[in-house]
Amino acid sequence: MPPTVVFDSDCVLCSRWVHLILRHEHGHDIIFVSAWSDKGLALAAAHGLSQRDLDLTYLFIDEGRGLVRSDAGLALLARMRAPWRFLSLLRAMPRPLRDRVYDVVARNRYRWFGRSDRCFVPPLGMAHRFIDRE
Repeated sequence: MPPTVVFDSDCVLCSRWVHLILRHEHGHDIIFVSAWSDKGLALAAAHGLSQRDLDLTYLFIDEGRGLVRSDAGLALLARMRAPWRFLSLLRAMPRPLRDRVYDVVARNRYRWFGRSDRCFVPPLGMAHRFIDRE
């Protein structure tokens, strides 16, 4: 399975993150799945996450390993071109501190950034990288 991001397609911040990844990724091999689709929920379950868990994090599957919270974000940053890739050095911070910051943003993402009532629309020419869209 190629590197896969299972993301909240209703979340404006999450959708912007996906667009940022698409613009700056190094390998152009990551695929994306809506967390609320059948495929997204199945991938989450296969990595021990419930639908409720997906309200608090997204899932990045890389080489069969499921990463969540700050580990997922840092692993994705490491796959981007400079200067974004350099942010992956934040991995040196203790995980509990990184995850606390992540959790604050995750809990407030709808309030701070909004929620989209429209379906996520992939950028032009990128629809093939999105599976099981709803």
